[in-house]
Amino acid sequence: MAQNATIYKVELSVSDMDRHYYETHKLTIAKHPSETEERLMVRIVAFALNAHEHLEMTKGLSTDDEPDIWQKSLSGELDVWVALGLPSEKVVRQSCSKAAQVIVYPYGGKTAEIWWDKIKNSTTRFDNLQVIHFSETDTDALAKLASRAMKMQVNIQDGDVMISVDDNIAYVTPVKWKSAA
Repeated sequence: MAQNATIYKVELSVSDMDRHYYETHKLTIAKHPSETEERLMVRIVAFALNAHEHLEMTKGLSTDDEPDIWQKSLSGELDVWVALGLPSEKVVRQSCSKAAQVIVYPYGGKTAEIWWDKIKNSTTRFDNLQVIHFSETDTDALAKLASRAMKMQVNIQDGDVMISVDDNIAYVTPVKWKSAA
């Protein structure tokens, strides 16, 4: 855990009608001092969108050679590599060579769009890469839900995501910029 990290306790209930996955995960998440609440909440939603019994949060921002979230097979191979933000073309290339499936969740409004315009042509050769964008409006709404102890319900249906924490609700519509082959 990062020094001076803020600890968040999350009881995450995922109801994913698209994948027929229904489970509750108890997560202890270290929020790095440089991490915003917006990024933390994007990380939790990305976890929910890919929820699996072997999916794990990693050290994230405190290490350069790990994604934010990963899923390893029982024999230790990287099945799923989940990265947030705007990774460089080099990081995307390296990730695609390390894992069977790579999912990047860019966010940040116009900055994310500029990033994608810059690297999208170089990603066409990666059949194992998905790029799924969160709008600035959606991530702003997510950030407002953040608290150190959360009971979060995430409902996923037809690609739309509803997140509720206590009596507050946010809706997120992830947009696929690139699908895996």
